[in-house]
Amino acid sequence: MSRIGKKPVAVPANVKIGLEGRKISVEGPLGKLDWDFRPEVDVKFDAAGKQVTVSADNAVRQNRAYHGLTRAMIQNMVVGVTKGYEKKLEVVGVGYLAAVQGNTLQLRVGYANEIQKPIPAGLKVTCPDQTHISIKGIDKQLVGQFAAEVRAVRKPEPYKGKGVRYEGEAVRRKAGKTVTK
Repeated sequence: MSRIGKKPVAVPANVKIGLEGRKISVEGPLGKLDWDFRPEVDVKFDAAGKQVTVSADNAVRQNRAYHGLTRAMIQNMVVGVTKGYEKKLEVVGVGYLAAVQGNTLQLRVGYANEIQKPIPAGLKVTCPDQTHISIKGIDKQLVGQFAAEVRAVRKPEPYKGKGVRYEGEAVRRKAGKTVTK
């Protein structure tokens, strides 16, 4: 039995849960999210106890995985519509900079041309200064995916540490060539 899947998801007072067939919708102060869960999993909402419970036939290994996944996805949806998610990136390097122009993120990270990344709907991307990027949204998966795509434009390299990295990310540095006598 999935340990994570067994825990009920607590629903705050300002969040509304809707179940229609295999579709769950979570609506809160920051917005609304919908998700279609797997047919192997059964989801029930207890309005009196203000909690969502997930159950599955745990005889099959795949169902145990879906059990925990479904519970985690519902938990992430509840947190997303109440608090939201945020990822922060920093651009490190001489002449490297980032800016938001309309609905695109512009990155100058050492290539001949400026990189233009269209910002997906549902995300709010800001640049407090030219070396920091803040990505906010209610969908944890969308926030993380866009942050990973921006980082993949120019990953931090190990010699000088230049590139786009997550805030607080430790980059393993290598020693360069040394001259011997």
